[in-house]
Amino acid sequence: MNQNFSDTVILFNNDGLGYADEALRHKLATNYLRTLLELGQRPQAILFYAAGAKLVATGSPCLKELAELAALGVPLIACRTCLDFYGLMDAVRVGEIGNMMRIVEAQAKAGRVITV
Repeated sequence: MNQNFSDTVILFNNDGLGYADEALRHKLATNYLRTLLELGQRPQAILFYAAGAKLVATGSPCLKELAELAALGVPLIACRTCLDFYGLMDAVRVGEIGNMMRIVEAQAKAGRVITV
């Protein structure tokens, strides 16, 4: 792979990839994250807001992959307002609870932002 993700921030604003039914969205998100791991790609950060914040909480289909990325030093930043809105503040299992300032700062530092 020619492109390096080290200057890239990945943004999840949905509880999976795309706008298909839930099972497919979840499967695609898990496959995407697993593929990053398999290819040795480490994004600068992964951000979660809106329904995407659900991916860092209990019941997420991709907690294993996210935990592996976090263990490799990839910051996982979830929106506090979104987690609170969905009643998930106590259900966060990976990453950090941030605010919109932290999310915007991560985007500003990135060479590019990919919304998946």
